[in-house]
Amino acid sequence: MAVGVLRLRNGMNIIEEFIERESTGGILLILVTVFALILSNTSWSGWYESLLHLPVGIHIGTLRLDKSLYHWVNDGLMAVFFLLIGLEVKREILEGHLSSLGQVALPGIAAVGGMAVPAVIYLVFNHDNPVAVNGWAIPTATDIAFALGVLSLLGKRVPVSLKLFLMALAIIDDLGAIVIIAIFYTAELSTLSIAVAAAALSVLILINRLGVTKKAAYFIVGSILWVSVLKSGVHATLAGVILAFTIPLKARGEDGRPVSPSKEIEHDLHFWVAFLILPLFAFVNAGVNVTQISLSQMSGPVPLGIILGLFLGKQLGVFCFSWAAIRLGIAGLPKDSNWVQFYGVSILTGIGFTMSLFIGSLAFEDARVFQYTDKLAILAGSFMSGVAGYLILRLSRSR
Repeated sequence: MAVGVLRLRNGMNIIEEFIERESTGGILLILVTVFALILSNTSWSGWYESLLHLPVGIHIGTLRLDKSLYHWVNDGLMAVFFLLIGLEVKREILEGHLSSLGQVALPGIAAVGGMAVPAVIYLVFNHDNPVAVNGWAIPTATDIAFALGVLSLLGKRVPVSLKLFLMALAIIDDLGAIVIIAIFYTAELSTLSIAVAAAALSVLILINRLGVTKKAAYFIVGSILWVSVLKSGVHATLAGVILAFTIPLKARGEDGRPVSPSKEIEHDLHFWVAFLILPLFAFVNAGVNVTQISLSQMSGPVPLGIILGLFLGKQLGVFCFSWAAIRLGIAGLPKDSNWVQFYGVSILTGIGFTMSLFIGSLAFEDARVFQYTDKLAILAGSFMSGVAGYLILRLSRSR
């Protein structure tokens, strides 16, 4: 019994630490986003744009990687973010809140609704525009850092069960985003680079099966995997997910004691992702010059599809699919919560931000194709969802 209690406490400590870091990181994201908006709408806008397009290159023999700072953040640092997502998904599936059918039922069904309904709403507005159609996945994402950041402002008004539900839903959302990126946002493929990536993946699987626990071995081969994927036409961030799935969750160290390289890396990365990588991503992606965007432009099909997809589509999809699952007896309402609170959390899933901006950068490679109205729409839809969700949860009464 003592061991069971200890495991429960350790599990809750991990969850509390995760929620606390994501919440703090979400608040930091808000501050960085405001800072980027200030820079892009003042006399500093020229400096801001120059910084984004600052050329940064790495040359090793015949290998040349020449990209702007903007692309290094989106293609390089975001691969580390996806590595962390992959580690979180793997842990949750194998031994966490997604490890059994009963645990995954409600957030899984909610996530499906939260991705399907916003996509349909977006396509209703943009089905006749072949360029705009590429953005159908933009309003399907949930930003866990921002959403948990809003929940942190409410303290104990929101039961832990709802925070866990939101966390699990966002993780499944991230997994869905990974699949969407791999299938729908892949350019022309390079056969040679794909072959090198396949070889690197084979080596990673081999050292995993051999019980190698040295993290450096996985990072060295993972770096080769990242470069080859970057050159292949598949988006480079997927290399982070592939690497995550090959790092052992449970293994034996050289002294015979149980170790978990996956959990150690996940723990070490959380700080850098929450307080460096995601803020940098927000800084280079959220700066939109709103003075050059008119209300008539924001009433266009692309921004309307994104705003309504995030604000209405996410809450309707998550709440209605969850309501149906609970009424059918497939799942139960999270402990100590009520329907009003559950609806408030459903609205918070409309905070797309990080993943929405990232998918938008893939869908519209020319960031100016819609005069940045797509980015402003993401910010607007996320802001509306955050404020509305906060107010409903603030005014609701706990059971």
